Amino acid sequence: MPELPEVEAARRALEDHCVGKKIKKSTVADDSKVIDGVSPKDFEAALVGKTIVAAHRKGKNMWLQLDSPPFPSFQFGMAGAVYIKGVAVTKYKRSAVKDTDEWPSKYSKLFVELDDGLEFSFTDKRRFAKVRLLDNPVSVPPISELGPDALKEPMTVDGLNSSLSKKKIGIKALLLDQSFISGIGNWMADEVLYQAKIHPQQAASSLSKENCATLLKCINEVTEKAMEVGADSSQFPSNWIFHSRDKKPGKAFVDGKEIEFINAGGRTTAYVPELQKLTGNQAVKEASKKTTADKSHSVDQSENKEDEPKKAKVVKGRKTINRAATKASSKSKSGESVEDSDNDDDSNGVDDVISSKRTRGAKNPPAKSKNGEGQKSQTRRKVAPAKRKIEESDGDDLSNSSGSSDNDNDNGKRAEASVAASKKKVASSRNAKPKKKAK
Repeated sequence: MPELPEVEAARRALEDHCVGKKIKKSTVADDSKVIDGVSPKDFEAALVGKTIVAAHRKGKNMWLQLDSPPFPSFQFGMAGAVYIKGVAVTKYKRSAVKDTDEWPSKYSKLFVELDDGLEFSFTDKRRFAKVRLLDNPVSVPPISELGPDALKEPMTVDGLNSSLSKKKIGIKALLLDQSFISGIGNWMADEVLYQAKIHPQQAASSLSKENCATLLKCINEVTEKAMEVGADSSQFPSNWIFHSRDKKPGKAFVDGKEIEFINAGGRTTAYVPELQKLTGNQAVKEASKKTTADKSHSVDQSENKEDEPKKAKVVKGRKTINRAATKASSKSKSGESVEDSDNDDDSNGVDDVISSKRTRGAKNPPAKSKNGEGQKSQTRRKVAPAKRKIEESDGDDLSNSSGSSDNDNDNGKRAEASVAASKKKVASSRNAKPKKKAK
């Protein structure tokens, strides 16, 4: 992402090759997300025929001063970049425009042709940049809201110490605040704090004057070194944390020391815990949190070990019960019945056995059949009339003592035959097996 070194490199390239030349032609993209507050036609008309007098920068913003206002202003965003045809201008990862690409690039937002044939273009692939046309860029946001420029307006140790003493937020979050100091972005903040051996989350107000002096020295050194190589990151010193910021956790090292990644100031932050440690009350609080977390972790592990056998036993029991219930249900649906009793008492005994077996999770609990119950009730209904008939016939024999002996004999025979038939029916009904329902 373009930060102070990259934007300054673009400014210097335009200053070296374009100042003093007249704009012959301009083409502005029809992209209202990037071209802010002015139509492409009005923007083009405001540039043609004007001479470039100077190129300026503050923080991560740049603008071209023409011989009369308004002036084109550029806020680089995440992937803004300046390209001059035939001139080597610093390239950085997110610009994504190659030398072999079409010219001007399809990502071009402002294309300019000068009177001597030189051409330059401002591109933005990700469309987070802003290109504006302003009468006085310094007097309006965002430039008017910026703090002192880290390169052009360096702070003093006393001034920095005084400013930090009033800030209770983390030091990295403060360095990223463009209203506090302009030009420092994510990679520069990580590098400066690594070089100064300051933890990114250390409260700004807790830094000593000695810490402030070290921090200011590192800000200046990182900025100047990056500018010496034209913001070409491949030429940054090999011992900078910059080269390992994009590596995965566990595989990122600098000078043999492991790099860890945290969130600081709302941004992913690379730092070396071995060198960059919290101090004062923050160190005590951090140690306390770690101790509490370790204890909680050990308690959770011990509880899990105790619970493991119990959980396994419960699960096993549930599985057994489910299998029994499933098989009992399937037998009931298929219409199978069991009839092992001759009377109601026996039937109740069978019910008790079935109930106990189900409770114990038996694999094949016998199912009670409605047909079996029906046959029992029918048998009981047939037996009752037979008994009543016998009783009635016995009563008739006693009351009709004056009757003839032949009638007595006939009545006795009929009664005996009736009783025998009833007994036969009862025996056959008891021995009969219930028919299975057709599937």
